[in-house]
Amino acid sequence: MQWLRKALLAIPFVCGAVLHAAAQIDSAPKVHARLVAEEGSVAPGQTVTVALEQDIRPGWHTYWRNPGDAGEATEIAWTLPPGWRAGPIAWPYPKELPVGPLMDYGYEGRPWLLVDVTAPRDVKPGTDIVLRAAANWLVCKEICIPESADLTLPLSISAIPVKPDPQLAAQFAAARALLPVASPWPMHFRLGGALDLFVAAPKLASAEPTGVHFFPFAEGWVKGIAPQQWRVSPDGLLLRLEPGKQISGLRALKGVLVLEAAGMPTQALTISATPGFVPDFAAEAGLTLPLAMLFALLGGVILNLMPCVLPILAMKALAIANKSGRTHEAAGEGLAYGAGAVLSFAVLGGAVVALRAGGQAIGWGFQLQQPVTVAAFALLVFAVGLNLSGVFEVPGLGAGEALARRGGHAGAFFTGVLAVAVAAPCTAPFMAAALGFALTQPALAALLVFVALGVGFAAPFVVIGFSPLLLRLLPKPGAWMSVFRQVLAFPMYGTALWLAWVLSFQTSSGGLIVLLGAALLLAFALWLVGAIQHSGRTASGWLAWAVTILAIIALAALVPMVGAGSSGGARAAAVAIPSQSYSEARLETLRAEKRGVFVDATAAWCVTCLVNEKVALDDSRVRSAFAGRHIALLVADWTNRDPQVTALLQAHARSGVPLYLYYKPGAADPIVLPQILTAATILAALGRR
Repeated sequence: MQWLRKALLAIPFVCGAVLHAAAQIDSAPKVHARLVAEEGSVAPGQTVTVALEQDIRPGWHTYWRNPGDAGEATEIAWTLPPGWRAGPIAWPYPKELPVGPLMDYGYEGRPWLLVDVTAPRDVKPGTDIVLRAAANWLVCKEICIPESADLTLPLSISAIPVKPDPQLAAQFAAARALLPVASPWPMHFRLGGALDLFVAAPKLASAEPTGVHFFPFAEGWVKGIAPQQWRVSPDGLLLRLEPGKQISGLRALKGVLVLEAAGMPTQALTISATPGFVPDFAAEAGLTLPLAMLFALLGGVILNLMPCVLPILAMKALAIANKSGRTHEAAGEGLAYGAGAVLSFAVLGGAVVALRAGGQAIGWGFQLQQPVTVAAFALLVFAVGLNLSGVFEVPGLGAGEALARRGGHAGAFFTGVLAVAVAAPCTAPFMAAALGFALTQPALAALLVFVALGVGFAAPFVVIGFSPLLLRLLPKPGAWMSVFRQVLAFPMYGTALWLAWVLSFQTSSGGLIVLLGAALLLAFALWLVGAIQHSGRTASGWLAWAVTILAIIALAALVPMVGAGSSGGARAAAVAIPSQSYSEARLETLRAEKRGVFVDATAAWCVTCLVNEKVALDDSRVRSAFAGRHIALLVADWTNRDPQVTALLQAHARSGVPLYLYYKPGAADPIVLPQILTAATILAALGRR
């Protein structure tokens, strides 16, 4: 047993020797560094690229310019001869290096950090100089060790520099291939519950990327350890990140985007994204142009039943009923009405596409965000009401048989235009998805969707005009039509009053007075026209129209004045629930407090919105649910143009209001409610029936 006792006594000495040897090995440098010049000589006034090569021990890593959650970037302090200048480090794109609950950004292997060094113009050829650099870095594995090296690099000054060695030139070319290049595509970000980054590059979808990584330039912008979700769509690339603690108030998201694709070299892009339109990350990526056109067609049909179109429906019905028994004329006027509707949708759609291409953040219904347009539309509807009341006559607009025979097609066409003008601010089921798709497509595809919307909107009355069976079901023309025509004037007056109410939220009281004065002038001019028409004096007709033209000129001068002193005040929801004005910051504050938040994206000119507020949001059960659950109501008022509300709509692939969102306490994404609200729908979303 003597040998066993000796062996046991020897164990401490053996272990001590092993630990001492391990300590000696561990104290050796983890990174071997050197300076490498692309060329051995440089001409006066010229630049030579110098690489700091880090030969890193396997399993260890150094850090990028933003080290991530922990670490420190490599630094180079140059000591150069007088007149020499060294530029900043050109950083190759990094890799993600997870360490427990942290995420580091850095390098493994043998990275080259490139620096351009410029010689002074007065340096003499034929001389030699020495570049000196003190390099410091942090190298980490399970532990982190700060290391440094004092490095030197001799250079010759030559009027004609020697060409670099081909092998060395290939190494520098490989190092430059790892440097990010400026992104050729526009990029935008949206900050909400998540940080969404959008690269507007349709070609990326065909590249079929296999990996996407974003590396921010600053610490605290992104929670690095959180998974980075991404997907491609026909519009470009969407990346969803988890925001860091220092992201609040960010105006430009800068960093490096690394794209990987099978069979292709990795591409790194330097980006500077600004707040702007970002498609809904959770939206279906499979919506195609034919499907969007089908949705638009269905949405156009349903749009005829929306509250905002009801004032004009009776006019369309009267025009068709007047042709009962005359199928040929009914078909012609149905086509004329359809042409007016389709052309109007195409013109409005083209305006939206053109303005968005010019950088304007607008959506469906944008025209009624301008006080001048609202005022002009109010006067137009008021004039239609006066015509229906018989104050004056315009061939083609009347409902009597004589006028129908003279100019029915022109009247039907104008009715189609007017119907679209009234319906334009509203959206219907299916229509929202179609328009959201259209506004992210090339111009031709977008216009096809708008045309499909117009076809759907016009289809019911065009079909009636071509169907003898349906025409026979309509009441026959008679004296009742004259009375009914006058009755129809009152919905037009009501529409004009509604538009004046909308204007009151967009401008000052002075602007509203200007509109009322313009309406008085218009009424007088059209009354004078009607008086001369009823007198039967043909020669006096010229005088009437001359007066009317002068009145129109005066109106053209008056109407622009309604926008003066625009108040731009937010409109509170027309409900008893206490509300606040929407802003991204306010939404995030409420969500950080773990409160439920209901966002009502609305506008004073959106009749559907007003009906929803009265019928659903103002229901006593809904009010009790909001109060009992301490739910905050944020009103995103789009009556006037508001970039934040526009961004909110675009983020959910919507081109207009209404939009209803409910953020449950602590939930990452909101529940999107239907555009036609009921109290039961809201209570179901809140988790209570």
